[in-house]
Amino acid sequence: MKHRGRHRRRRRGRALRAFLAGTALALTGAATIISASQATDGEDPGGLKPVTSAERIASLRLQEQLVPEATLDRLASTMGRPVGVSAVLDDADHSLRAAADCPAEDLEALPVEPAATRAHCWDAADTHSWRAGAVTTSGDADDDGLWGRNRVILSGWSQNATAGHGIARVAFVDANDLDRLTYTWVLLTVPVDGGRDYRALDSDVSGMVWYQDKLLVTASDGLYAFDMNRVQRATVDSAAVGRVRGGWSAHGSRYVLPAVGSYRPAGTDADRPTGLSLDRSTVPDSLVASGRAPADGDGPALLWRYSFGTDPARSGLPATDFAGRVDATEAYEAKADDVGGVLSYRSEWYLSRASEERDGRGTLWRQDGDEARATRCGSEDTQHCWSARTPSLSYWEATGEVWSQSGRMLFALPLASVDTALG
Repeated sequence: MKHRGRHRRRRRGRALRAFLAGTALALTGAATIISASQATDGEDPGGLKPVTSAERIASLRLQEQLVPEATLDRLASTMGRPVGVSAVLDDADHSLRAAADCPAEDLEALPVEPAATRAHCWDAADTHSWRAGAVTTSGDADDDGLWGRNRVILSGWSQNATAGHGIARVAFVDANDLDRLTYTWVLLTVPVDGGRDYRALDSDVSGMVWYQDKLLVTASDGLYAFDMNRVQRATVDSAAVGRVRGGWSAHGSRYVLPAVGSYRPAGTDADRPTGLSLDRSTVPDSLVASGRAPADGDGPALLWRYSFGTDPARSGLPATDFAGRVDATEAYEAKADDVGGVLSYRSEWYLSRASEERDGRGTLWRQDGDEARATRCGSEDTQHCWSARTPSLSYWEATGEVWSQSGRMLFALPLASVDTALG
């Protein structure tokens, strides 16, 4: 199990930054294919408004419920010894395409300004009928940007999440060679029947953070926590999920990641996180969350954060009180609708907002307590420069890059370039 302090291995972190700087992709060819939408700019959301109501902040409280160790151990004893992340990477059976080999219609999902400096596309056949979701990386997992000796990207996808019988999976991407990304699928599951079986996580994957040895994922009923040291091998290749004749099936995935806990909103009218990211600029590190405005647009979006715990026995989990409650440490209202990705770093908040038009472009805003500024592009200096829809923004602090995905494109760009592109 790996959970190390942020004062270790700074030299290796500097080497990593130098390596990545030397391997940046040139995507100017892709940029010529893409043109900025000149749609009318939306209303400026203005500065963030702090939430001061104790009742409102209390509505963001989560209740922790950990899966009993006996349940997890029973599942492991019947499925076989859990494997580590490196074993999953070594078993990669798919590859992403470099931007130069991606279809033009996929490249159109890339932002115009700031432009992506790294970009890859998923195979259409491998992701058909699946919806792209959140991204997190080993840059979240540890402050040196590595998990052991590996650079890793995790990409979440879901299928039939609104049909009541959905499934969610995560691509474990080997990013040691950023010019050649390979991956394999891991199914997200929830143990049932005391660990004698498991079911699929029936939810969209709009938010995801890998912190220390835990993966936190948004779900329709709150958050789920997964232990990265408890990846299990599937033994039967079928469309079923769970225990089947002859072994264990994971809907075609080679591996299974069972939940070790969940975090449910404390009240029936409580806000549920839809977007997640990690903020290493706070002490302690914090989990940043966003909640969309009501469907009718009547009301602001909410942004808030939870502190991570510092107890080594609870590595990677949010801080709780004696009753297992997780309280928000601060919250803000943002006059913005259809918020997708959220990122907080050094008192600045970055929000991606989806396009109001089916084939239009979204916007990317930086907000603080005083103002909001959007990235701008094109001859008419439009704000519509971002991807149409990016469910998450993940900051890899060791490299200074923001990772996201839109449609079948996985891409990255420097956070500094976002600040430069602000109008």
